[in-house]
Amino acid sequence: MPRREVFILIFVFFAITLSYASIILHDRHAPAGKMAPDSITNYIFKGIGKIVPPSIIISDCVFVTSEPGKFIYESQSDEPTVCGVYLITDPDKRIEVNFLSFDVPCEQDGLVSFVDGWELNGEFFPPENDHELPFEKRVTEFCGSRVSHTFLSSQNSALVQYRIPVKGKGFTMFVRYRKNPFPCNILVNSTMDTFTLRNFGERKNCTLATIYPSAVQIVALNVGTKKLEDPSYLRQLDSGIIHHCDKHRLMDQVLIGGSNGLDTSKFELLDSVCGFTSKPERSFKLIGCGVTAIRLTSSGMFDNSVSVFVRPAIDEEILNSNLICGL
Repeated sequence: MPRREVFILIFVFFAITLSYASIILHDRHAPAGKMAPDSITNYIFKGIGKIVPPSIIISDCVFVTSEPGKFIYESQSDEPTVCGVYLITDPDKRIEVNFLSFDVPCEQDGLVSFVDGWELNGEFFPPENDHELPFEKRVTEFCGSRVSHTFLSSQNSALVQYRIPVKGKGFTMFVRYRKNPFPCNILVNSTMDTFTLRNFGERKNCTLATIYPSAVQIVALNVGTKKLEDPSYLRQLDSGIIHHCDKHRLMDQVLIGGSNGLDTSKFELLDSVCGFTSKPERSFKLIGCGVTAIRLTSSGMFDNSVSVFVRPAIDEEILNSNLICGL
């Protein structure tokens, strides 16, 4: 399915939930990034115009894109409006951002931040407990005349927020997408696809989220069964899908549910599954929430993985969902 369709769904989500642009950009000055000689920037990006698409003008306050290349923003007024460029790419990629030019006056309350993930109305994806970095290292604020740092996200989503209340000031940034050999948290950027979450034998949580009501089908499941070590470990799970694993207090499980905000740690639970199957479920789980979440929790004792097929729920399915958030 074309990515344009999922962007329409994302814009609908923003339109419904956006009461203000952000709370990240505080009313304070931030130190400018370390100065970098023009020669370094020119060397790194020499000849880049020959291999990348034409520059993209950031024209909307909420700007969602999966395109690589050069992005230009120039403030059109002196209003202290907070806006953002929401970047999203394929599940197995990370997002790299470099600022080619930067003119955001600190003394006039200009401020830009790079967010490792997405933020909306004070809620973050991935949530704090699911991210490999502490929260204070996920948000970097800066202003001034140059930024030499290269920013790299931990997953397939990132956000550049800005408040530039000086007409004519702004920035130019170059965005490209890097391969992620161990993807964990995934923000879905397609309307119909199969996705796999895997812990690679580590103790961590991995979450897949869609920003629309969804129909979810488990395609394959291997959670809590493939032991990494200690063959004498007593707990063995029966073959097939086991439901309501949370009631058995199992640490390795897949939680399926939804929420009306980006913080999937606060989601309403529909089901939790574990066990082993290589056969797709016959039925879909219908999540009638603004955000659908599939969360793999792992103790580190097992090599866990789950594959799910996800598509938008149609109107009739939403009305008859297995879970409707807020009810």
